[in-house]
Amino acid sequence: MATIPITKRGAEKLKEELHRLKTVDRPWVINAIAEARAQGDLSENAEYDAAKDRQGFIEGRIAEIEGKLSAAQVIDPSLLDAGGKVVFGATVELEEEDSGTAVTYQIVGEDEADLKQGLINISSPIARALIGKEEGDVAEVQAPGGTKRFEIVAVRYA
Repeated sequence: MATIPITKRGAEKLKEELHRLKTVDRPWVINAIAEARAQGDLSENAEYDAAKDRQGFIEGRIAEIEGKLSAAQVIDPSLLDAGGKVVFGATVELEEEDSGTAVTYQIVGEDEADLKQGLINISSPIARALIGKEEGDVAEVQAPGGTKRFEIVAVRYA
């Protein structure tokens, strides 16, 4: 099985979700199923069907998270020393050449990506264009509106 890169923060978030699913959500849905069963005929019991559906979702999500955590390669960006190169976990300050707009992104795993928080997926076009580059380099990214050029202003490992 291939390893999945994930930051330390991302692994902690997955562990927290797994803990909540096992200690809060799973017992709640088991109780909901028991209450729905107590109401009698299960063939026309919407609460029972909904609780069983919810249970299936919870169990599936637990299995998915456990699988991801077992295959995870946890990377702590603060311990990286990539010699100023853009690597997984790095925080990169960019300036778009055409507009001069400054943006900051951290390159993270698929489960952590959230563009609004400046977290971009390692598989995204912009992350792929940045990997291996250094401060002062220009990265070209194929965007829906055409090619965009970004100058790398700074690379941090935090």
